[in-house]
Amino acid sequence: MADTIEKRACELAVYIIETGATVRTAAQHFGISKSTVHKDLSQRLSQYNKLLYLQVRRVLDENKAQRHIRGGMATRKKYEQRKK
Repeated sequence: MADTIEKRACELAVYIIETGATVRTAAQHFGISKSTVHKDLSQRLSQYNKLLYLQVRRVLDENKAQRHIRGGMATRKKYEQRKK
């Protein structure tokens, strides 16, 4: 079982690094929960592959910094849709 968790964590990290995806997008893509993705990437991956962890950490930190901007854009889009 631990082998599959390690493999899943590495696959998630590679996907996020290559696409710049958010935790939510990665969870939808792999069909697992956001909390599982978060735990795999923030806790488990650092034990298995430190270099991959550091790379994915940069992408996740960037996504977190831009989160408020994406939220504002989504709200704007929502209200523009209602006007039409």
